[in-house]
Amino acid sequence: MNMSLPLESKSSAQSSHNLTSGWLLSITSTLLVLTPSSSQAVPAFARQTGQNCIACHAGGQFPELTPYGRLFKLTGYTIGERTLPLSVMASGGLTSVSKIAAVNQSLVNNTSTGLDLPLKNKQTSLDIASLFIAGKVTDNIGLFSQITHDRYSEVDDQGLNNQGHTTGDNFDLRWADQWLLSGREFIYGVSLNNNPSVSDPWNTSWAWMQYVPSSSGPGANAYLDANTPYASSGLPGDLYSGLSTYLFWNKSYYGEIGFYRSASRLLHFMNFGNDPNASILQGNSNRYWRFAYNHEWGSNNLMVGTSGMAAHPYDSANGVSSSDALSYQGVKNVGVDTQYQYLLDPHTFTVQAVVQKQNFTPSVWDATLNGNTPSTTRVSRVKFSYVHAARNGVSFANFNQNGGFASATQGNTLEVFHLPVQNIRIGLQMTFYSKLANIDSPSNANSARLYFWGAY
Repeated sequence: MNMSLPLESKSSAQSSHNLTSGWLLSITSTLLVLTPSSSQAVPAFARQTGQNCIACHAGGQFPELTPYGRLFKLTGYTIGERTLPLSVMASGGLTSVSKIAAVNQSLVNNTSTGLDLPLKNKQTSLDIASLFIAGKVTDNIGLFSQITHDRYSEVDDQGLNNQGHTTGDNFDLRWADQWLLSGREFIYGVSLNNNPSVSDPWNTSWAWMQYVPSSSGPGANAYLDANTPYASSGLPGDLYSGLSTYLFWNKSYYGEIGFYRSASRLLHFMNFGNDPNASILQGNSNRYWRFAYNHEWGSNNLMVGTSGMAAHPYDSANGVSSSDALSYQGVKNVGVDTQYQYLLDPHTFTVQAVVQKQNFTPSVWDATLNGNTPSTTRVSRVKFSYVHAARNGVSFANFNQNGGFASATQGNTLEVFHLPVQNIRIGLQMTFYSKLANIDSPSNANSARLYFWGAY
């Protein structure tokens, strides 16, 4: 498949280049204020491009992107024709923890807090349901947004996570364009988003590492692969508001710089449904960066990259006002990651690896009141996956987070899955622990998850 797009003469279409601020605000307010967001495969994009899911997602395995999928994202979700921009997604299943009573007792012994079990062990549940509004707005502007309902995210009167809650999720509004100069191709754009790294074109950064969505409720689902250590922004809250700009040169060199702040005032919709006090950043200069080298040859493609975050989030735990500059902590993350793909029908093979160092500096009040000192956490993750004929697949992941008894987590996840049609996935995911925070015998928490994941 030809991964290049026709490069139109933009000089003769200056109005497309220079949209008035009033028109842009109108588009934003009418399409976005009503629709907060997140992210997996979106059938609306398939309808828009006329392609099936495997054109953008490696072997149909969401959210891993193919070169064509990356091109679609980089060009602002604008390839194809405008269609109905709505999609829905749901996931659920049955989770079995090896010795859940022993796990609960260990937690009570070591933390004074045990598991609540609205997500009962060995009981089927529908965990997540989402509505997507996504697609082409103009030739240069596109949108990805999602509203998610988590069936077990809220605590009821008995203290159990047995109530549902609807929130915004990842959000990405883009303006993008292309430029050809002396045989060199440049794709460039601007992303208004609410989660550092959601804009990553490889979907290997923090916002995209949870492959099979599940409820955030801390019952039996607490020991699924979705909750094992992933690289992250290190920010304590939910969603923020940020503006980043990016450049992709000759399909080889990628660079992105972004700045984030609290999602407040006109941008409060970007943290819709979440606790605003948990997602406060100091000022407007909280920085995110992403740089990568990409190489494609034949049926192969390879990326080697780095990403990072430097921010000052509000420390709400000490009850000090966010107007006090001494109540802000420091977060600085630097990570390196790589991805190799082999894509030649009927075979899809992917290897991904990430290593991240997270530095935390407590707020002055936290250091004064609680005696906390700066700390460093290292997280690594490696994943191998193979899909045959976009129908049957297997994956293996190793994860590791350093630390003492209260934080160290280490283990492996093995998964087999089947896609009977392109937008339905059925799988069995098994997670095995050799270290687990506050658990005396980590293997007691070994978990198996039989899941269903569908989108339309």
